Amino acid sequence: MPMTISLTEEQEERLAKLCREEDVSRTEAVRRAIARYLDEYRQARRREHRDDVFGMWRGRELSGLASERRLRDEWS
Repeated sequence: MPMTISLTEEQEERLAKLCREEDVSRTEAVRRAIARYLDEYRQARRREHRDDVFGMWRGRELSGLASERRLRDEWS
């Protein structure tokens, strides 16, 4: 999908240099940058989620293992 973006003069110069070094078009360089950003964003969100749930059993009456054993005893 076509899109218009505005860059600062410094960004434009740096992008042009990168494109020459990598021998890619500006469009391809921007696509790669966006893909990388989105991947990093997704990984950061996963880390945030992991941090939200890590240690969630802390302070509970039963440990995670004790709770698991209690549940398994119900199956017997």
